[in-house]
Amino acid sequence: MVGYGDSGFVPGARISSGERVTLRTVEREEIPFLQRAFANPEIRYPIGNPLQNREQIDVPTGDGSGDQFLVCLDGDDAAPDRPDEDVRRLGAVYVDDADWRRPELGYWLVPKIHGEGYGTEVVSLVVDYVFRVYDHPAVGAEAFDFNDASRGLLESLGFAEEGRIRKDRFIDGEYRDMIQYGLRRREWRERGRA
Repeated sequence: MVGYGDSGFVPGARISSGERVTLRTVEREEIPFLQRAFANPEIRYPIGNPLQNREQIDVPTGDGSGDQFLVCLDGDDAAPDRPDEDVRRLGAVYVDDADWRRPELGYWLVPKIHGEGYGTEVVSLVVDYVFRVYDHPAVGAEAFDFNDASRGLLESLGFAEEGRIRKDRFIDGEYRDMIQYGLRRREWRERGRA
């Protein structure tokens, strides 16, 4: 089981920080953590991921294939370039397709912290990041029809439902619909963000 208490690792550089969480670059040493997470049904089913071995898990290579960040809870003494030993892994966030079309977000957090507001902070940080780094007028995200928590999170941040892909993926014994969301840069600014 993926745990909140995974500490004593050396994460990558700090990309962005909020009140409680920090987005850090994903390093190759994180593959075992990611593999354990993707094997956990509480994470795998809501995001629709298949089981993956270590060789199948992508780590950014700097080739423009997307941005991946670890979601971390840093200790009080963590510096931007040198985290302390109290860093905890909480999940991951992804930005795909930004080099050729509208950036698409993906995210997950360890189940132990679900419902504590971390997701709102994480997605807000990554939306700010996308609008700061990429010159796109909008950002997208998807959530399966049964994932009420993720859909509610996106809607609470101003994402609007833009479409539905019916029977998109076979998950946990049945085909499920994928709900597509979008958020325009202007709407994000009007909400007092970015």
